[in-house]
Amino acid sequence: MSSRLLLVVCASLALATACSKPAPPPAAAAGGGKHVDAETAGSITGRVTFTGTPPANEPLRMGVDQNCVQNAGSSPVSDAVLVAPDGALQNAFVYLKDGLDSAYSFDVPTEPVKLDQKGCRYSPRILGVRVGQPITIVNSDATMHNVHALPMTNQEFNQGEPVQGFTVTKTFTVAEVSPPVRIKCDVHGWMNAYVGVVANPYFAVTKPDGTFELKGVPPGTYTVATWHEKFGTQTAQVTVEPKQSQAVSFTYSANQSK
Repeated sequence: MSSRLLLVVCASLALATACSKPAPPPAAAAGGGKHVDAETAGSITGRVTFTGTPPANEPLRMGVDQNCVQNAGSSPVSDAVLVAPDGALQNAFVYLKDGLDSAYSFDVPTEPVKLDQKGCRYSPRILGVRVGQPITIVNSDATMHNVHALPMTNQEFNQGEPVQGFTVTKTFTVAEVSPPVRIKCDVHGWMNAYVGVVANPYFAVTKPDGTFELKGVPPGTYTVATWHEKFGTQTAQVTVEPKQSQAVSFTYSANQSK
């Protein structure tokens, strides 16, 4: 890419950022309310599965950028739907939707969550971050990317990452989980990631075996929700007794609409 064209692209991205909607008010500072008693806290464990024949992932036309083709294999496909042979569903975002006492407060982690642009894909595709916690997006490829966040509540941003090793750090100020914040690359249209922004530490992304765990949950009755980018949201009610580990499961199906 010529230096003149690169300058034009970067200027356009900067303009897009400047014209985005105003930032929402910052989140209230954590730490001022009551804290969870570790001696009585329990946990919620579970598994998310898919029954039936999952939809085929779309082919990715990476040939538009030879830097993307090098490690992509002969027929790259999207990783939007990852279902194991036994039905385990990976990359479902699980969180406490309702029931947590609003009087609880939680210290916000200062360690950034990393989102990598590697192999012309976002990695991980689904992740969670706390309100106010930094998220660092890295360009690990020898090609230009950009980071275009499309939130419903938080502030939109569109940041160019013109060279390998370029990083940008952002912070979301408002909880946003249903749906999570979509992040895309305008240069490579197949690149998508989703960031669940949560005001508490009770969230997880399902592993390749479909499992998840929410640790340190105070006793109470909760609505647990799971969100998948292709299959939508499911909820279940769970009651956690002191020091108890409560199990819950979710099953999506081929007949379920999003």
